[in-house]
Amino acid sequence: MHELSIGREILETAVHHAEGRPVLLVSVTIGALRQVVPDSLQFNFAILARGTVCEGARLQARLVPARLRCECGHEWELHELSFLCPRCGGGRTSVLDGEQLSVESIEVEEAPCTARR
Repeated sequence: MHELSIGREILETAVHHAEGRPVLLVSVTIGALRQVVPDSLQFNFAILARGTVCEGARLQARLVPARLRCECGHEWELHELSFLCPRCGGGRTSVLDGEQLSVESIEVEEAPCTARR
């Protein structure tokens, strides 16, 4: 269950960049090849966030499908756990997309303006 350690890293990133301001939303991008279960990640993030500026923040995950390219030039989206090219049957493929795991943005609560006019 690596969602716990991933949730911890996401939390640490958000807390660092929030600079003490309450966090409302953390947006992450997760590639399909990371094999992260979004519900499990959200559950772990919520538990880890207790007592921090991220307590109550929503974790929004954007899932990115895996895309591969064969040496024959064919590109495809991976739907089954097979890295063989559906066109030529070759196994010399490279990953184009789907390995990322990144915090894209955080939304923080801004302090109300107290300046007098």
